[in-house]
Amino acid sequence: MTTGAAGRPLIGVSTYLEHGARWGVWELEAALLPAGYPRLVQRAGGLAVMLPPDAPEHAAATVARVDAVVIAGGPDVEPARYGAEPDPRTGPPARARDTWELALIEAALARGVPLLGVCRGMQLLNVALGGTLVQHIEGHAEVVGVFGGHPVRPVPGTRYADIVPEVCFVPTYHHQAVARLGTGLIPSAHAADGTVEAVELPRASGWVLGVQWHPEMGEDVRVMRALVEAAAGF
Repeated sequence: MTTGAAGRPLIGVSTYLEHGARWGVWELEAALLPAGYPRLVQRAGGLAVMLPPDAPEHAAATVARVDAVVIAGGPDVEPARYGAEPDPRTGPPARARDTWELALIEAALARGVPLLGVCRGMQLLNVALGGTLVQHIEGHAEVVGVFGGHPVRPVPGTRYADIVPEVCFVPTYHHQAVARLGTGLIPSAHAADGTVEAVELPRASGWVLGVQWHPEMGEDVRVMRALVEAAAGF
């Protein structure tokens, strides 16, 4: 384990890589991460470190340095990754990020490092394990650039249900979702319309969970705290 100060687990969070980001007098390419992610990690008892896109051959060494990995939300996964043609409503590809994050997921799964996928991160986890995505659904991102919310219901007997046993209202912003589940994944929460809102691997496969919503935009730290606790025991 690579715990940081005072024994707090080190949680690596993947980032955007954006052209033309602006701050102060600068407009430059930047590795970006919404502040909600490190704040949530910190509130849950972990130390946050950013994992910007890198060459995929460095993923295993990167994962070996952290106690858990979070694949953050972001742009649509390129449909070619799961053998589909792009829908007109699918966003432009982020190929460097897809490549890097898929490598991080594969390295975390191979090493048994606790892994949490958030929104896009859950979708990419599904794709990494051979699953597919619905490229557009209605009602889960009602206003462009504004987080909405809806209730999700846990599936009894799952890891997620152990963490959050009740129906919970969650912050959400997505227009894509899981279609065919990846190998080994099981659904662990659903929206009222039946959309798969959380997936996980069976407990024997280690701590692996994906949530379709954005816990970093809410007050509930239970999912992140469960990841940090798993990281502390890794």
